[in-house]
Amino acid sequence: MSQAAETSLLAAPDIRHKIERIAAQIVEAYPEHPLALVGIHTRGAVLCRRVYDILRARGRETAFGTLDIALYRDDLDNLGTIPSIRGSDLPFPVEGAHIILFDDVLFTGRTIRAALAELVDYGRPARIELAVLVDRGHRELPIAPDYLGQSFSTARHDHVRVCFTETDGREGVFLTRSAPQP
Repeated sequence: MSQAAETSLLAAPDIRHKIERIAAQIVEAYPEHPLALVGIHTRGAVLCRRVYDILRARGRETAFGTLDIALYRDDLDNLGTIPSIRGSDLPFPVEGAHIILFDDVLFTGRTIRAALAELVDYGRPARIELAVLVDRGHRELPIAPDYLGQSFSTARHDHVRVCFTETDGREGVFLTRSAPQP
């Protein structure tokens, strides 16, 4: 059985540029309004931290938090393993907050659904928007990003992997094409 080859979709400089663009779009949309940035563990939190650091470097005071959706997933029975629990850290009041939720890849929308369910358990935000590095389509739920790095056309059975130096020791976005499952 041959192993599928990885194709590079974005290199490190491309990722840096996309993240800078997302940060610029957020500043444009909210020039002075207080914001809370929340990243979904694991790579959504890395993406969120990078945007947060850019905004802070530009003198923008912004709250930062992370969300662990492991217990909010609707596919726990299908995982075959016990999910790793990291815990959520939202060191700001969610009630009435303007929140931008971050994830690395938007696919079916189920991860975002789980994140929304968890967020509202903490309180009722005034607004929640979505920022993603990669949108690969194939939505099962009516969810779309407000801030987007790049869209790619993929087959449903393909796999898109975002790698960050902080979590993977390398930087890039990679596509692995797979044969459809019967």
